[in-house]
Amino acid sequence: MWLLLASPNSTAFRLLYYWDPTFSEHSYGFRPGRSAHQAVARAQGYLQARRRWVVDLDLEKFFDRVNHNKLMGEVAKRFTDERILALIRRYLCAGVLEHGLVSPSPMGTPQGGPLSPLLSNLLLDVLDRELERRGHCFVRYADDCNIYVATRRVGERVLASVTRFLEVKLRLQVNRAKSAVDRPWNRSLLGSSFTRATPRRTISAKALHAFRDRVRDLTRRNRGASLGTVVGELTPFLRGWRAYYGFVETHVPLHLLDCWVRRKLRRYVWKQWGRARRRELQRLGIPPVDAAVGGSSLGPWRMSRHPVTNRALSDAYFAARGLPSLCAVT
Repeated sequence: MWLLLASPNSTAFRLLYYWDPTFSEHSYGFRPGRSAHQAVARAQGYLQARRRWVVDLDLEKFFDRVNHNKLMGEVAKRFTDERILALIRRYLCAGVLEHGLVSPSPMGTPQGGPLSPLLSNLLLDVLDRELERRGHCFVRYADDCNIYVATRRVGERVLASVTRFLEVKLRLQVNRAKSAVDRPWNRSLLGSSFTRATPRRTISAKALHAFRDRVRDLTRRNRGASLGTVVGELTPFLRGWRAYYGFVETHVPLHLLDCWVRRKLRRYVWKQWGRARRRELQRLGIPPVDAAVGGSSLGPWRMSRHPVTNRALSDAYFAARGLPSLCAVT
């Protein structure tokens, strides 16, 4: 997405050149020199300042429900060139091509379009300025906004008043089922969460579930793909995951996931070996007396943690085939 925005010849880049310096310092999404890691670190600073309650705002289908008139009103405050205003209006109203038919778009911004993230920041900058005016501690990344307060009672008042502001002033819909006032360690911010006693960055439960679901899909027993193919598909996923979550301060979850991934692969290989398990174990240097476990009636998942299986299919075995470690220093 940022490559599209950063093209020097694009209208989005020229608009960004003018608009980005005017955005709030609490906004981190789709901006040069800013990242999700910075947003999480800023939130951690609020927790360390004893603001141990979070107002987690969820905007329902934000990119689909942006009001064109409200958005164009904010654009007009920054640009008077009628040609640019007309171009942006046409961009918003271009419609959606689906099944060969173009459907009109009376609201919302085109998802995946190069201007949409920039326009979302422009509209939600109104929210940022209002929260600053009220003196709140908050971080916003695109349509994800967390406000940090000292007590639940204050949080409930803030949630009610900010919801009214968004729905009346900006004509956006707040998802009341997903928005809540809660402890930060019970919520997720950009895939991250925090520990209780001393606020330390950790991986959210939702991100851990998504990780396991993806690995389960790639290592399902009935795939029929070779180990090299599976490792080849896992490698970019693990590297990307490690690059994003490597900044966490609690590394035990990464170590546990590392062990779990390799156990899934051992189960996958054990299933593939079938009746040739004894021969394959001996080929990997296991003495015949130990390789006799290849005839075990235990299932592949239980055998994936057997000492003999772990010796044959060691971490070094998978590393030699290019599998990266989530715990490796980058």
